[in-house]
Amino acid sequence: MKIKFFAIGGTIDKVYFDALSNYQVGPPGIENIIKEARVNFDYEVVSLLKKDSLDMTQEDRNMIYEALLKEESKHIVITHGTDTMIETAMVLKSIKDKVIVLTGAMEPACFKSSDASFNLGSAVAAVQTLSPGVYIAINGRVFDPANIRKDRDLKQFTEKI
Repeated sequence: MKIKFFAIGGTIDKVYFDALSNYQVGPPGIENIIKEARVNFDYEVVSLLKKDSLDMTQEDRNMIYEALLKEESKHIVITHGTDTMIETAMVLKSIKDKVIVLTGAMEPACFKSSDASFNLGSAVAAVQTLSPGVYIAINGRVFDPANIRKDRDLKQFTEKI
């Protein structure tokens, strides 16, 4: 099984941009995380966008959708900003023949305290074991994107009440 990673941007890929501690979306953090984890599976990383998810447009989501439709791999992990991850997942829900798992982080992957590695590892496990569909793997759980929300105060995703 080959896992295809698509990097969209978001906090997971943010890096220091200047001396004022401004952050901008940089290159995909996936490569470093995977190398450090010494994984034992075939994979490929593609950078589709380098955007904060708050800056994403419907055209961006349509481009992601089209890229995934054309993708041969049936096992896809998308790293995405957490602010609009749910919206993108909902656009992708009509893709039926692939396992698509979105994940991200509340802090940049380059921070020691980041949840990026844990969330990416959860997404890798999920994409290998779930039935075809679209999921979000974050905060130690796997969610149906139609049934969750981001709780900014808790810095977590929770089920809708």
